[in-house]
Amino acid sequence: MGKGGALSESVLKKILLSYTYVGIWIFLSFTVIVYNKYILDKKMYNWPFPISLTMIHMGFCSSIAFCLVRVFRLVEPVSMSRDLYLSSVVPIGALYSLSLWLSNSAYIYLSVSFIQMLKALMPVAVYSIGVLFKKDSFKSDTMANMLSISVGVAIAAYGEARFDSWGVFLQLGAVAFEATRLVMIQILLTSKGITLNPITSLYYVAPCCFVFLLVPWIFVELPVLRESSSFHFDFVIFGTNSLCAFALNLAVFLLVGKTSALTMNVAGVVKDWLLIAFSWSVIKDTVTPLNLFGYALAFLGVAYYNHSKLQALKAKETQKKAAQADEEAGKLLEEREGDGMGKKSESQD
Repeated sequence: MGKGGALSESVLKKILLSYTYVGIWIFLSFTVIVYNKYILDKKMYNWPFPISLTMIHMGFCSSIAFCLVRVFRLVEPVSMSRDLYLSSVVPIGALYSLSLWLSNSAYIYLSVSFIQMLKALMPVAVYSIGVLFKKDSFKSDTMANMLSISVGVAIAAYGEARFDSWGVFLQLGAVAFEATRLVMIQILLTSKGITLNPITSLYYVAPCCFVFLLVPWIFVELPVLRESSSFHFDFVIFGTNSLCAFALNLAVFLLVGKTSALTMNVAGVVKDWLLIAFSWSVIKDTVTPLNLFGYALAFLGVAYYNHSKLQALKAKETQKKAAQADEEAGKLLEEREGDGMGKKSESQD
């Protein structure tokens, strides 16, 4: 009775912790998206400078990461040569800066709900680019599923009340660059045995992003900011916004590290539906039945894709364990045969 009670209490504690991590991640992800929309939207805070906002985030995250790694030494840096940094981290930083720039720009033109619907194309982009770079094998059933997701997003786009072709182009560009970044992380870092947690990732990548964004910022936004002399930097708004962005990076690490990537995918679906509901009820964005039907179709495709990936991972893990068991059995058999030969030679003597 005591053991059973202790076991159930332990299981309950793990479940509660998992839900807590999920809740923290959903809250922070939700907050960052809505906060960015609030700052950039011309009908709200009216500060339509996505490059500047992204640079503020990257500058803030770089500073905090530097302090944690170099000043307080709470996080160990990764051993990395200059050549490896230039050949691996710099390209990833360039892709990340483009992804953030375009995704933040899309908030100026599109509703929060529609942006979440377009983000459902991420598995399609990741799989397609993975096949292109030979990190994934082409499978007709997987491609058919990708096609169903694309059709669902196309239906949602057709039913969008505030459709803006430039905004859609920006968001699709952000999805493409983010998907390429995820594949490049596998090719340039993971394959070389380099694993970065959110702090070390920000420590190496965020300064890179800041430098890459500096070039378009000088030509695109700096002249406009100089002309708008009425603007005064609001430390409360931009400080809390940057803090939320940094905390979100930590929450990602916490969620994946303490639960699983699948839990994060499921949490992402919950977050997307909450954002759609919030966009419709609070921001008063128009969400049409065709929007919801298209997104529901895409959502089913994404859910099936995640399920297939999980099954493949489980099969791979089972195969790996079986191979390890066979190897251990083979070694044990060799040891026994060796002992038998030894005893035989002793009896002959």
